[in-house]
Amino acid sequence: MSDLFASAEPAPQPRNPDAPRPLADRLRPARLDEVVGQEHLTGPDGALTRLLRSKSLGSLIFWGPPGTGKTTVARLLADQTDLHFEQISAIFSGVPDLRKVFEAARKRRQGGQGTLLFVDEIHRFNRAQLDAFLPVMEDGTVTLVGATTENPSFELNAALLSRARVLLFRSLDDAAVAKLLARAEALTGQALPLDEEARGVLVRMADGDGRAALTLSEEVWRSARPGETLDAETLQEIVQRRAPIYDKAQEGHYNLISALHKTVRGSDPDAALYYLCRMLDGGEDRLFIARRLVRMAVEDIGLADPQALVVATAAKDAFDFLGSPEGELALAQVTVYLACAPKSNAVYEAYKAATRVAQAAGSLPPPRTILNAPTKLMKRMGYGEGYRYDHDEPDAFSGQDYWPERLGRQHFYAPTERGMESRYRDRLAHWERLRKERRGED
Repeated sequence: MSDLFASAEPAPQPRNPDAPRPLADRLRPARLDEVVGQEHLTGPDGALTRLLRSKSLGSLIFWGPPGTGKTTVARLLADQTDLHFEQISAIFSGVPDLRKVFEAARKRRQGGQGTLLFVDEIHRFNRAQLDAFLPVMEDGTVTLVGATTENPSFELNAALLSRARVLLFRSLDDAAVAKLLARAEALTGQALPLDEEARGVLVRMADGDGRAALTLSEEVWRSARPGETLDAETLQEIVQRRAPIYDKAQEGHYNLISALHKTVRGSDPDAALYYLCRMLDGGEDRLFIARRLVRMAVEDIGLADPQALVVATAAKDAFDFLGSPEGELALAQVTVYLACAPKSNAVYEAYKAATRVAQAAGSLPPPRTILNAPTKLMKRMGYGEGYRYDHDEPDAFSGQDYWPERLGRQHFYAPTERGMESRYRDRLAHWERLRKERRGED
C-alpha cells in the first residue's frame, strides 16, 4: 500500500556546489555564534544559547524585521538539537498541507526523531489555522518555531502564545551590517568598489536588513566597471533607494504615530519633525497625520494655547489646498508649533471624568428651573420657574444651580497655570466666589 503522506516529505536533492546561489545564501552561518546582530539571543549568555544548554527547546515565536536571521537561526536550532527541520510558509500553505506535515511528524516521532517545524510568516494564518497547531504542540509532535514581522500580541491568538515563548530579533545595527559586508568581501575575494562615504551610505540603505545589505552589495559588484570606485552619489543612482520598512496598516504605522504624538507632548520639536518625516517618507496618508495633529492640539495643549487648534485645522486645510509635496510644509509647521506650545490636558481629563459620571449616573433630569416651558402644562408643572437670565445679573452671573438634584454639583475641569489657561483658572475662581456670595455661603 502506498504511503498517503509520502509527498509531505520529499527526498532531499543533492545540492550542486557549482549552481549559482545568492550571496545571502552563500554566507548563511553554519553555527549559532556566527549569527550577527542578535547577541542577546545567540551570544554566550543569550536566550537561545541558554535554551540549548538546558537541552529543552520548546516552541518559539521569532518576532523581528526582515533580514535579521530568523530562518537561519531556526535551521541552526534544528541542527544542534538533532531535530528534523521542516519549513512551510503561511502564504502558500493551508489546513490540508498542515495535516500532511503533522502526520509526517507523527511517523518520524514513532521512529525516534522529533521535528522542528518552522513556519514563515506565521501571522498570515487565520485563527482557525493557528488553532490546528495547538494539539501537536501540546503532545510534542512538533516543536514549533514561527517567524513573524508583526507584533504577535496583535496577530497571533492567545492560546498559541501561551504555548510558545516570544523572542525578539532586532534590526541589525551599522556595526553588524559592516561585519556582514566584510564577510562578503572575504568570501568573494574582492573589496566592494566604494569609497568610505559610499560604504556608509550602503550600510544605511540596508536599513537594518542583512539580506538587503548583501543584495545591494551584489548589485554594486555587478554594476561597477573594472577599476572603478563608486562615490555616494553614483551608488544611489545605481542601486536606487530601498523603501523604508513601514507598513501603513501594521505595527510600523502605530509605532511612528505614537512616537510623533509623544514627542509633540514632550515638547521636542526636532524629534517630532524626525518622526513626521519618517511617516511622510514611508508614504503615510497625509490627512491621517493632519487628523492626529488636530487631536494633539485638543488633547495635549487645549486651553493653554487655544490657537493651537486653529493652527492645526488651518494646516489641514492648507494641505488640502496645496496638495503634495508643497502641502507637507504646513504639516511640518504645525508639528513644530504644537511641540513648542504650552501643554495642558485639563480639558481632556475633564471630558473623561464627565463622561464617566454621565454614563454611571444614568438619565437624570436637569432641574426644572433651566428647562423651557413651550406649553401651558409644562408651565403649570414649574418648568422654567425661577430662572434668572445671567445677562441681567450683576457681573452677568447668577450663580444658579444647574445640576440634577440627585447628582449634586460636580467638578471636572481643573485648569493649569500654563499659558493662557491661567486665565480660565482665575475666571473659575472668581465665579466660585460670586456663587458662594449669592447663596450666602461662607
